[in-house]
Amino acid sequence: MSLAANQEMLAFVRVVERGSFAKAAGVLGLSPSAVSKLVGRLEAHLGVRLLHRTTRRLALTSEGEQYFDRARRILADMEEAELEVARLRAVPRGRLRVNTSSGFAVHQLAPAMPGFLARYPEVQVELSATDRVVDLDEEHADVTIRTGPVGDTPLAARAIAAYGRTICAAPAYLARHGTPRRPADLAQHTCITFFPAAGQGWPFAAGDGVAMTTLSRTIATDSSDTALRLALEGAGILRLGDIMVCDPIRAGLLVPLLADRHHPGTVEISALYLPGRRRLPAVRVFLDFLVEAFGHAPWRRLDRGVGAGL
Repeated sequence: MSLAANQEMLAFVRVVERGSFAKAAGVLGLSPSAVSKLVGRLEAHLGVRLLHRTTRRLALTSEGEQYFDRARRILADMEEAELEVARLRAVPRGRLRVNTSSGFAVHQLAPAMPGFLARYPEVQVELSATDRVVDLDEEHADVTIRTGPVGDTPLAARAIAAYGRTICAAPAYLARHGTPRRPADLAQHTCITFFPAAGQGWPFAAGDGVAMTTLSRTIATDSSDTALRLALEGAGILRLGDIMVCDPIRAGLLVPLLADRHHPGTVEISALYLPGRRRLPAVRVFLDFLVEAFGHAPWRRLDRGVGAGL
């Protein structure tokens, strides 16, 4: 394949992926008119129209759909071949864009990052913390770390670890209001919950199954960090992931409650990335680092033995 043909194919694929000549131009570092000319030359060479162009949108012709699928695979194969050769001699370096939830970023990833940066000093990390689900392609992120089921996704996924949830409260709250000894006692306490599911209750073992206990007095928020701060300030009893409460519990700032009856659940943590990006040295070593740092679930080592009883 000639260099010119490669440029034309790449321009066409990026236009389709981005949905416009202007957006593709930004990715390719060209002007929109230059990208349009490359696609026009490709169509002239093939003797078919690949795109329907209107003032509002672009749409693939039937020939364009077939060519796009094959062209994208060809470009991906070329990129992987180049990366495979480069990987043999490359030292991890350059920019690594990482996205994760604010809770995991603040309470787990940020404390571990100095070790990664010391090991790979030529990698520049851009860490984005947001609780919304991001599009890796649109956000130009290399890796996103997410909790919960991966589901049906075109992204590649690597399992990192899992965590449960713990019910806990500050010693100051328990000193003022007493310690709940049974799940039913929670109805007499202020509980910190999350909206819009603030009234759903918390799960406890009941016979061979799980039952939700009633929460009568609640303070609700949509932020896990705000919920944690409320608990630390003695505002109420909290149910939150171990990844966020493990350090305050170890420090004695929070006390686990009702551990013998509470159903903590299991939440998976996975690293998601675009297929083929695994071969990038910085991405590869970062994925390995995540498993090394969190695969043994360090947040599990905490005292759960307070507030037992029926």
